[in-house]
Amino acid sequence: MILIAGGVPASATAFAAPSAPAPLYVTAIPAMPAVDWVETTDPPSGITAELPGKATVRKATVSIEGKYVDARLYIVDTQDGAVGFAVHDMPGDQYPLEDNLQRVLESYMQNTAEPLTSSNVQKVTFDGRPALDARLTSETEVETLVGFIRLIEDDKHLVQALVLGPKASEKALKTMHERLLASLRIP
Repeated sequence: MILIAGGVPASATAFAAPSAPAPLYVTAIPAMPAVDWVETTDPPSGITAELPGKATVRKATVSIEGKYVDARLYIVDTQDGAVGFAVHDMPGDQYPLEDNLQRVLESYMQNTAEPLTSSNVQKVTFDGRPALDARLTSETEVETLVGFIRLIEDDKHLVQALVLGPKASEKALKTMHERLLASLRIP
């Protein structure tokens, strides 16, 4: 199975299955299994996030409404699913976030022939930037996958933070997604 982040294919055996500076107040982060989270940096943009291990990097040039955009996906497969973030070299507000979410769903379906739907779509802010959160679901006769995505607008980039994995791992996936978002920094 393949996970597509804005047109960038990624391994989704575990997808079988990005955040701002920390606020001034302290929040509790759910306990995580003993995994070494590694700070991962997208060199061209300086965007960083912690991932649960060394990331595999996928680079692509994707067509969005006839315009070519360079994109990079940083992904780690875990026992519970896959976790990663994608950076697209385009103004994040070039297209509505809802349209970008729809492109993620369509790319996944085109590249896997498996359905992917979103629910609980909510507009939020991320470090003062417009963002969109959604829950993802892919149901086939063989398995049900669940996940979470946040799309973030930036002046120079569209950033996606996502996790996807088996429904049985939903709680662990949610925890990984929260950890990813807590560590994400967009300069």
